[in-house]
Amino acid sequence: MQKISSSASFADSKPHYDLLDGLRGVAALLVVWYHVFEGYAFAGGTSIETINHGYLAVDFFFILSGFVIGYAYDDRWGKTLTVKNFFKRRLVRLHPMVVLGAVLGAITFFIQGSVQWDGSHVATSLVMVALLCAMFFIPAVPGAGYEVRGNGEMFPLNGPAWSLFFEYIGNIFYALFIHKFSTKALTVMVVILGIALTMFACSDAAGYGSIGVGWTLDGVNFVGGLLRMLFPFSMGMLLSRCFKPVKIRGAFWICSIVLLILFHIPFVEGSEPILMNGVFEMFCIIFVFPALVWLGASGSTTDKTSTRICKFLGDISFPLYIIHYPFMYLFYAWLIKNEYFTLGETWEVAVCVCAWNVLLAYACLKLYDEPVRKWLSKKYLTKK
Repeated sequence: MQKISSSASFADSKPHYDLLDGLRGVAALLVVWYHVFEGYAFAGGTSIETINHGYLAVDFFFILSGFVIGYAYDDRWGKTLTVKNFFKRRLVRLHPMVVLGAVLGAITFFIQGSVQWDGSHVATSLVMVALLCAMFFIPAVPGAGYEVRGNGEMFPLNGPAWSLFFEYIGNIFYALFIHKFSTKALTVMVVILGIALTMFACSDAAGYGSIGVGWTLDGVNFVGGLLRMLFPFSMGMLLSRCFKPVKIRGAFWICSIVLLILFHIPFVEGSEPILMNGVFEMFCIIFVFPALVWLGASGSTTDKTSTRICKFLGDISFPLYIIHYPFMYLFYAWLIKNEYFTLGETWEVAVCVCAWNVLLAYACLKLYDEPVRKWLSKKYLTKK
């Protein structure tokens, strides 16, 4: 089991698992690919195909986050860590890119002509309100004037920010009480949340035919999003407490291939007596994802090339996830305008969109995120 010093967080000196960083990057790349096909479905009014279960990457992120946070902070409480310092560390780590993602969302919305998907023009003042709300993580209510795109998204300038909103809630819960739980109490919590999430998914409570909830405040989305975060997040923390490495070679490649296969499995048909697609989703979340995290944490890179790949993927994973979607909005608008509905018609543009987002994520990391976090860490986290 190899660990390397963290270059991703100036606030945290504790080393992290290099393979888990790489897997986070793989999942981020698959999210971008999933959103390409979401564009074809959105433009053509059809279901998402090819990478049908790409939305499960969010659930994988949550379990990874829980594992890493439990590992990094559980043994610091009452010694070097307070609730206030924990919140400052998490804000320094995450919020600079959240702000940049919102700004890029406003810029791309203006490039589109400040219009909703139905063609209605949106006043600049409402876009500024949406930007301000996004910067302070205030979600938009469906139908409100500052819900500028008209899709009902919590964060209409940068849709995927919804998952960070719930992760912030998870961090708050962790700091206030979850970290105080004994391992037995945490196990009970995980079991209860697992049962609740399974019931939610298998009963199709949201009516989507999937667990792809949380991105809006409409209907049961908030409850679903909260469950969708809390179970894998707390499961990851439990894994970090119980973790004992196993001997395995090629863990990164094995886990990456499993993620690739799972996300491309076709939508599972059948809704009586329970939603079969929900059964598949919960199989992934309860059994497969924890196993992948365990294997990823057990494995190690064996050569410089693998180490560089995992480090690069880990470095760009969060920037890529949080800045790519504003440019997907532009891609979607282009598909709608030209009536393109398949990858075969537009593969060159789709590849360029993905490559652009990867390059931009790396540029944002090096030119903005790392310098800003370094400055904030010196200002707010360095002991005086």
